[in-house]
Amino acid sequence: MSLPAFQHLEKKIGKQIRFLEMKKGAIGKHIERRFKIFDEKKDALGKKIGKHLREFEQKRDDDLRFIRTWFEKPLAMGAVAPSGRVLARTMARYVDPNGTGPIIELGPGTGPVTDALIKNGVDPARLVLVEFDPAFCRLLQERYPQAMVVQGDAYTLSKLVGALLKTPAAAIVSGLPLMTKPLRTRLRLISEALTLLAPNAPFIQFTYAVVSPIPTRLAGVRAERSEPIWLNVPPARVWVYRRG
Repeated sequence: MSLPAFQHLEKKIGKQIRFLEMKKGAIGKHIERRFKIFDEKKDALGKKIGKHLREFEQKRDDDLRFIRTWFEKPLAMGAVAPSGRVLARTMARYVDPNGTGPIIELGPGTGPVTDALIKNGVDPARLVLVEFDPAFCRLLQERYPQAMVVQGDAYTLSKLVGALLKTPAAAIVSGLPLMTKPLRTRLRLISEALTLLAPNAPFIQFTYAVVSPIPTRLAGVRAERSEPIWLNVPPARVWVYRRG
């Protein structure tokens, strides 16, 4: 092979080597980038799994608290487990998150409906949580430090929170077991609740019963109901009462 031909071949080989080195560098960067994306996805998945595990553990603990309290005083609880997510979201949807008045929740228990209200956009500082059980009160204060937690009997609503309200309430959301109470007690509660509410503001109540906990033909009260919530255990329905 002549010298010029050899030099030409040498340059061609050198060019090919440089091209391969560039290719190797690009492949290395691509692999490094893919590993970085994989690590990020792995971390995100780990966080997501961790969040679900924490939620599962919290729900398990809340269920155990509820069951234990139910065994101690079943008529006061009215349910053996916290409200399901679908039921809680249905109740929360009747509350306007853009309002300005306080929102009173009766019998929040471990806070499933409270969570749904906050996820629906309600400012926690607007919440007044009325709970009879002292242990649940401590739990609620820990979970929702911005909310006002009031320990006491919600069936004496005006006496319990009337003096605390600076403005009429924008909504009252109730998880109380109304059907375990005499009709006279239920009527007194709805009467006191409506006096604390702003005009057209809702009193939101769930029930497992097939009928309204409050008579629907009550003078001065308008009632509406949700569709049955079959995914809740047991199935439930939401009733909404307003001054009419």
